[in-house]
Amino acid sequence: MRRIKTALSAMLMLCALAACSRSEKLVVYTASEADQLPGYTASFKAAHPEIELLWVRDSTGVITAKLLAERKAERADVVFALSAASMMQLDDKGLLAPYAPKDAERLKPRFRDPRNPPHWTGEALWSAVVCVNTDEARKHNLPIPARWEDLTAPVYRGMIEMPNPASSGTGLLAVNAWLQIFGEAKGWAYMDGLHQNIASYTHSGSKPCKDVARGEIPIGVSIDFRAAEAKTQGLPVEVVFPAEGVGWDMETTALVAGTPHERAAKTFIDWAVSREAQRLFAKNFAVVADPALSERPANLPSDLEARLAKIDLTESSRNRDRIIDEWSRRYSAKAEAKP
Repeated sequence: MRRIKTALSAMLMLCALAACSRSEKLVVYTASEADQLPGYTASFKAAHPEIELLWVRDSTGVITAKLLAERKAERADVVFALSAASMMQLDDKGLLAPYAPKDAERLKPRFRDPRNPPHWTGEALWSAVVCVNTDEARKHNLPIPARWEDLTAPVYRGMIEMPNPASSGTGLLAVNAWLQIFGEAKGWAYMDGLHQNIASYTHSGSKPCKDVARGEIPIGVSIDFRAAEAKTQGLPVEVVFPAEGVGWDMETTALVAGTPHERAAKTFIDWAVSREAQRLFAKNFAVVADPALSERPANLPSDLEARLAKIDLTESSRNRDRIIDEWSRRYSAKAEAKP
């Protein structure tokens, strides 16, 4: 009997190993927040155990540059949770293949590439807000800003962090918003004034708000859901949506042209717009693509869409390289070293 059980165990182990060897590996390049990936992985794996996800994760600017550098020898199969402005730039270079995921027509129009079939599909929207450590603000006698313009006041000298737009999608969408809200000349003039008050430009879009929450800096320009998360945790953080409107972008997903794993890649994209995945996005984002979902994280406003600045993402994409080059020329002396 013991021999039979041993033989059976050996057979089951061999079967398991054979199943693992048959699983298809899918390389997914992403700018998603690292702490969100385990939930996405578990959800996808539960639905599609036959596909193994191999994540390549970094900030938006790094992932975009990596994809552009590899365009003659692509290593990615899918691009996931990358800003729409970056995705449009990749598409202009011919890196994306069209694909209409299942049930994509139910998504809000702004989350769908208008072409048929679309070259990318959006999942959620995030914005750049101001997070303020109220304890540190009191300590330094700093008023709570209400407008972007307020951040250029001398009282904030050395008291602000914001993300570097060369590496961070949040930093870039903030810069694009200022240029489109104020106009090109006034936008750069605004950033000249803001630069005087910047302590450092961080590599990551979420770091300024994390530093604010820890009391390392009084004020940060950062991701909306990181600011809300800190406040929800009971930390002394105030979330400010400046009156001029907030810059924003969307997390989007696309099929990489020429992938040898097209079937698995399309399966992943179908999952990304599914209601199951959308419920995961709704845990972090106030605005998701599925109009049927009304859930949103605590301490983010229900009218966030009304607070968004009027941003032309196509213009943001078209001018991306020029804007980053000009920004770097003017302000990179205060850029934080890459980790």
